[in-house]
This record gives sequence, C-alpha cells and structure tokens, in this order.
Amino acid sequence: MTEREQVKPERPRDELGRPLPWGSQSRLALLNYDAMSIEENHRLAREYFNEGKFFQAHEAWEGAWRKAQGTPDEEFYKGLAQIGAGYTHYRRENAHGARTLLRRGLTRIREYGPEYAGLDVEGLARAAEDAADLMELAEEKGRRLPEIRFPRI
Repeated sequence: MTEREQVKPERPRDELGRPLPWGSQSRLALLNYDAMSIEENHRLAREYFNEGKFFQAHEAWEGAWRKAQGTPDEEFYKGLAQIGAGYTHYRRENAHGARTLLRRGLTRIREYGPEYAGLDVEGLARAAEDAADLMELAEEKGRRLPEIRFPRI
C-alpha cells in the first residue's frame, strides 16, 4: 500500500463523517490527503463533490488548503472545504451549520473570479448562496429543511 492509499487514521465515522464510538467499525474510508499534492486533492475533491460525497470532498480540499497555506490559493481551498462541510451539514440535517458554512465558503471563493482552477466559481457560489437562503427562510418560518439541488462542479 502506498502512502497515498493509506487510510487516514481517525476515529471511526459513519457515511456522513459523524464520529462513531471508539472501537466501532468505521463506515467511511478516508485517504491520506496530507500525502497528496494540492492538484491531486483538488481533483479528488471535485470527483467526490460531484458524487455527493461532501465529507470526503471537504477532507480533500482541507488537505489542499493545508498545503496552500501562505500562498494566494489558501483562501480558495479553505472556502471550498467550508462549502463541502456546509453540504455535509445539510445531509446531517443541521440547517444552521449548513447555512453558516456555505456562506463562509462562498465569501472566500468569490474573490477568485467567475472561473478558477477548473471550477465555475460563480456558479458554485450562486448555488451555495441559493441553498443557504432557502435554509434561512425555512428556519425563519419554522419549516423543515428545504429540498435543495446539489450543484455539480
């Protein structure tokens, strides 16, 4: 097994990335994103995101962000990691966490223009903002978490 293929040693997690009790069987395998290049993390994160695996996308973009610290791309990858986490919280039915992280992430990625690093930044930011607005409106009216359409990037 290569360093890239090693599972990231962590607490066992369920399919949505929620921690399970120590000693439980993990239902989520994570790669060692810290051993990968920024480009490989970004490529994997985009694949995960488009497959609806938002926690894994978040983890891969977080790996890219750690490697990009101190560079002009740092805020871009941090924002993408937050958007991945926002959609993860939506899947966990945590409207407040989803809305908050989507908004934080979109404010970070918007400064990179309409397209950057192979992404339609404008489209992703618009989708994240629309989803956050729908969640906020539902929360204000005491309604359930609204159905949203997940963007593809």
